[in-house]
Amino acid sequence: MAIPITTIHKNELSPEDVKQQKLAELQSLIAQQDQAINKILAITGELDDAGIFDALQAIVKAKENLAQIAVDQAAREPITNIINHVLKASGVLSSIDPAVTEKLATVIKKGLDEAELYRANGEKVGAYQLMTALNDPDINRAVKFGIDFLKGMGKELGKE
Repeated sequence: MAIPITTIHKNELSPEDVKQQKLAELQSLIAQQDQAINKILAITGELDDAGIFDALQAIVKAKENLAQIAVDQAAREPITNIINHVLKASGVLSSIDPAVTEKLATVIKKGLDEAELYRANGEKVGAYQLMTALNDPDINRAVKFGIDFLKGMGKELGKE
């Protein structure tokens, strides 16, 4: 009958053996990937020749100065105004029904296309033409929309 195993002996490698094993693995990887390594070395050589690494090194060394410059620039009033405008505009846009925005964009494009057709004809518009133009249902619809739009703006301005 066999003697029962009561202890397990683990083969622990010495630091020198671990180093040798890792070197052997690295040599194997280099041999397998020699084309890729050659391409990487060629690319890094070209980047170094172009001065990219020198520029990156200078940026890394000056990171604190660059961060301070970026913070100073972002804290300027024009930049904070832009940020505030973007936030307010995004709030307004998010409250508008996307179908209305799509319809309005289509209408504006069509109006611009139509205006471009007649822009170069050089005709002057008289008061009588303006008055008779209101009989055109398309113009009347657009004028009514504009008046309704202005009325809504006026109501909101009156709240202040």
